[in-house]
Amino acid sequence: MAQTWSAADYAANARFVSDLGQPVLDLLAPRPGERILDVGCGDGALTEKLAQAGATVVGADPAPDFIAAAVARGLDARLLDAQALPFAAEFDAVFSNATLHWVPDLDAALRGIRRALRPAGRFVGEFGGHGNVAAVATALQAAGRRHGVDVHLPWRYPTPAEFTGRLVAAGFTPVSVELIPRPTPLPAGMAAWLRTFAGPVLEHLPAEAREAAFAETVDLLRWSLCDEQGRWTADYVRLRFAAVVT
Repeated sequence: MAQTWSAADYAANARFVSDLGQPVLDLLAPRPGERILDVGCGDGALTEKLAQAGATVVGADPAPDFIAAAVARGLDARLLDAQALPFAAEFDAVFSNATLHWVPDLDAALRGIRRALRPAGRFVGEFGGHGNVAAVATALQAAGRRHGVDVHLPWRYPTPAEFTGRLVAAGFTPVSVELIPRPTPLPAGMAAWLRTFAGPVLEHLPAEAREAAFAETVDLLRWSLCDEQGRWTADYVRLRFAAVVT
């Protein structure tokens, strides 16, 4: 089963994702009158900020529930797969936040983003980088194996060197590519984070065993990611980048 998204669940358990996106918006520095594509727009929280800066914005996301939420904000949001973008030389800039680590064929997405940009267009974004949620991933692997399941994680976190090479191969000139450690408080807790972001990871287990494995994952993480007051912090590492069309 592929990762599925609920706008209501995301707003309740993962609003921090867009709340922490301001530095990426600052790096993009949208200008009034620009046409900007937001790849992986989600429910449109950051897309809306791009529009408020005076840009003409198109949001793209493969999740119907997210698109409905973005359209409800009054945004031009379209049900599109990042691996098959239909645009050609239409945008001054492409923006993406917390999306590219979910894309199975990253190279196809980068090529599509390159095609979507006009000459001298820029591509700015942030997503999970090497080492992101390493403790969480290790705990999920351990809990899965205890129940006889080889866990296949739905995300991939590249190093700066790997992502730089992929940008160049897609026709970009990288301006900056850096890893940023960012321990991230989880107001809804680790169990809610797992349900939102790792729901399909233990899908092959029967329901009862699946719930037990998730509970074991939380217990394994408690000593390193939960403080004495019961507040959880995820071990996030972000890869933030800026590039221009070659």
